[in-house]
Amino acid sequence: MLKRVDRVQIAVSERDAAERACAEIFGAEVLRRDEVATLGASRTTMQAGTSLFEILVPEGPGAVEDFVNKWGSGLFGAGFSVADLDQAAAYLGEIGIAFKRAAGQLFLDPETTFGLNAVISVNHERAPLGAIRWIYEVTNVVGDWRAAADRYAQIFALDSSKFCPITSKDFGYTGTLTLFDSPARLDRIEIAEITDDGQAMGRFHKKRGDSLYMFFVETDDVQALAARLDARGARYAAWRRDEAGLAEIFIHPSAFLGVLVGVSRTEHAWLWSGDAERSRRATQRLIGRKSG
Repeated sequence: MLKRVDRVQIAVSERDAAERACAEIFGAEVLRRDEVATLGASRTTMQAGTSLFEILVPEGPGAVEDFVNKWGSGLFGAGFSVADLDQAAAYLGEIGIAFKRAAGQLFLDPETTFGLNAVISVNHERAPLGAIRWIYEVTNVVGDWRAAADRYAQIFALDSSKFCPITSKDFGYTGTLTLFDSPARLDRIEIAEITDDGQAMGRFHKKRGDSLYMFFVETDDVQALAARLDARGARYAAWRRDEAGLAEIFIHPSAFLGVLVGVSRTEHAWLWSGDAERSRRATQRLIGRKSG
């Protein structure tokens, strides 16, 4: 059912600074400002690449206000797109998944997921803009990755044969990538079960429980995005380099609205997503373009 990770929702207390951060780091542009009554929030929708960033500011009692009061600014929810919203609504109703329908979107009952506030929208193929290509991953830290994987395969009608196991000693987790549209695209929910609660991800899960942890974007030029961060004096860590240059960085939550963001070079994430050769071919093409 799901086609794309098409947006993230970020809860903040101050709109202007959040809009500036999205614009200066990712080259995002404002599309519209409106209200989301079901969340008790005002919303700024910005586009970067082909994806959307929804900046949510509490305007009264509701889930966004509760989040900001408890955690401050941070990653509130993730949005996924489908070809037909009516069909998606009918399917969710048939399998007993509660949701609210408002302003052309489906807001799933948080009790149906593992700490993942999910919103479903109609898929739109947008002309890219800004400094990234798209958002391709959201990370859901959970206590039981197999239970979460089974649940998401059911409620999102995903083909579990496309899922890709993933384990990281560096970050202390194991789990799976719920690839929606492999081998065409990398879009997925990364489901991560903690194996080392002394690592940052483990400490986050210990504090917040099952929840959204971070998201990943893809860009043709990681170094150029790093330069945008340097211009803001923003904190980030270079994680992977190869013969083609900077391949992956992590933007620290202090640099972007309380949200940890991963940035990987185009096609690089196939290295750990079931097609390492595809990643290597992309690297060689890039080296060829630079040498030519």
